[in-house]
Amino acid sequence: MSDNIKKTALYDYHEKYSNNLIDFSGFSLPVFYSSIIEEHQSVRKAAGLFDVSHMGQFFISGKSSEEFIQMVTTNDVFKLRKGQAQYSLICNEEGGIIDDILVYKLESGYMLVVNASDIGKKFDWLKSFQLEGSILENRSKEFSMIAIQGPKSRKIIKKIIKDDISKLGFYQFVQKIDCLGHNILLSRTGYTGELGFEIYCSHDAVRSIWSFILDNFKSEGIKPAGLGCRDTLRLEMGYHLYGNDINMNTDPFMAGLGWITDLKKGEFVGSNKLSYRNISQSICLVYFIMVEKSIARPGCEIIVNDKTVGSVTSGTISPSLNAGIGIGYLKKEYSQAGTSILISIRKKMKRAEIVKAPFYGKGTLNI
Repeated sequence: MSDNIKKTALYDYHEKYSNNLIDFSGFSLPVFYSSIIEEHQSVRKAAGLFDVSHMGQFFISGKSSEEFIQMVTTNDVFKLRKGQAQYSLICNEEGGIIDDILVYKLESGYMLVVNASDIGKKFDWLKSFQLEGSILENRSKEFSMIAIQGPKSRKIIKKIIKDDISKLGFYQFVQKIDCLGHNILLSRTGYTGELGFEIYCSHDAVRSIWSFILDNFKSEGIKPAGLGCRDTLRLEMGYHLYGNDINMNTDPFMAGLGWITDLKKGEFVGSNKLSYRNISQSICLVYFIMVEKSIARPGCEIIVNDKTVGSVTSGTISPSLNAGIGIGYLKKEYSQAGTSILISIRKKMKRAEIVKAPFYGKGTLNI
């Protein structure tokens, strides 16, 4: 592993309890601790604890902050109230997706949470559009971030904070609350399709919070969880992974993310190109389930009537369904649910069927 690889504040724990550390977007993170399937089922049935400190945090303040965010993101930030978060995108001038992000409306200003890859480049790109009267800060190195996900996550959180979060809704958050004596931001967000929370805190705080949860809630079935089950969980919900399912060669409408792309809100970076692309779209993202037992991997060709009509961007075996599932792009005329397709896997044709997401519909996201 490269000497330049970054380590989160929880690296010592990962090194001690996982033999499967990999370079993920420049950070040393565990694929799993026990097994991907065991950790996956723990999140679906009880709770799992994830280190997501590789994510980046940008802060925007000043009188022009809202106008600035409206200009560089695809969703309508004017709809946000304090204490609410919003899923959005930043696109380049051609309408290609630079990143999928979360926008938090804080007590004062905003926080943008970005993916780990090229954090510095994304910040520089945003700076290039900075408006007078706005202040941009890259504070990614100041924060650790952990996610507790699963049907028992609220029960656990209630026991480690003093505030009442029983009415905290999906994509809502509270700032400056006490968690085991530490000041945190608690957000009801996640990437698993289950009830869950994300904690933003200092590096010192994350070590004690992480250890306390794992040491004191074993009876609730909580387990530390790695990148492996993070991927199987998000795929079962049909959630995108930047770098696989979306990138600068895809636009929001291709990717099925038109619902967070508001062309009526006024001009924003890439909006002129996206207005045209929305009309002329000929390729789109689809979800498929394998009819024959096999795993489709990124890059596998999608075949219809002996013609290559697309390719796979993500694929795995679903632990919940015990079947191969995946995401890919193909020509729009073949994208209807129920369409039979073939996927070329190691030069063998395996049958699959186009379906609607999510693959797994029994999550506790809205309880």
